[in-house]
Amino acid sequence: MIVVTSVNVNGIRAAAKKGFLEWLNATEADVICLQEVRSEHGQLPAELRELPGWHALWAPAAAKGRAGVAVLSRAEPERTVIGFGSDEFDNSGRYAEIDLPGLTVASLYLPSGEVGTERQEEKERFMAEFLVHLDQLRKRAAEDGREVLVCGDWNIAHRPEDLKNWKANQKAAGFLPEERAWLTRVFDEAGYVDVVRSLHPDSTGPYSWWSYRGRAFDNDSGWRIDLQVATPGLAARATRAVTERAATHAERWSDHAPVTVTYTDRD
Repeated sequence: MIVVTSVNVNGIRAAAKKGFLEWLNATEADVICLQEVRSEHGQLPAELRELPGWHALWAPAAAKGRAGVAVLSRAEPERTVIGFGSDEFDNSGRYAEIDLPGLTVASLYLPSGEVGTERQEEKERFMAEFLVHLDQLRKRAAEDGREVLVCGDWNIAHRPEDLKNWKANQKAAGFLPEERAWLTRVFDEAGYVDVVRSLHPDSTGPYSWWSYRGRAFDNDSGWRIDLQVATPGLAARATRAVTERAATHAERWSDHAPVTVTYTDRD
C-alpha cells in the first residue's frame, strides 16, 4: 500500500508558520507532492531544509519567489528528474518527478493563466507541451512495466461539479471550454484517470481550493483543481481519497487543502 498526498502550500515558509510542519509530522503519507513552494533550498529555515525521515527533491523557479515544486518520499528514489524536456519551462519550477519501485510520481504546478493576457498564452503553451510529455511518459512507463502518478495543482476545473459557481466562471481562466477540453484529452487521448473523480463519480467537489477573499471557505465556495492523475492500472488500486479540509478558516495554512489518496498493493 502507498499513500500519496498533493498540496499547494502557497509559500512553504509562510505555511510552516501556520501549521504545515505539524501537519507534516502527523501525516501517514509515503509520498508528498508540493506546489507553489516559492523558495530556493538555501532560503528555507533549518526545520524545512532538513526533514528527518524524508528524501526531498526541490525544483525552484528561476524567477525568485515564484512557483516551485517538490516531491518528498520516505523511500529513497531510484531516479529524480526536474522538468520535462521543455526549453521554456524546465527552469520555471513547475514539474519534478521521482521513480520508486514500479512507480513514477510527479509534482505539477500548471500555470494559472489570466484571460486576455500573456499569462494565458503561457498556460496554453505549457499545456501543449505537457500533453506530449504525458503521452510519452505513459508509453515509456508501459514498456518498463511501471505506473505513473502526476499530482498537483492543475489549475483547471474539469466539470461543473468541480467548482461551486460554475455558471459565473465559464469565461474565467481555469474553467474555459478550451482548458476543459484539454483536460479531457489528458484522460481520453493520453490515457490517464482522474483518481478522486473515479472514486467519487457523482459528487459535487470535493473542493481543494478556496479564495481567501470574502467567505469562500466558510461557504464552501471552492474549486477542485488539485488532482491526482494516474495510469489506469494504478487508478484501479485507489481505495480511498480524502481532501483534508481544515476545520475552520483560522486553522488553514494554505488556500489549498491536501488531497490524499490510498493505493493498495496488487493482488
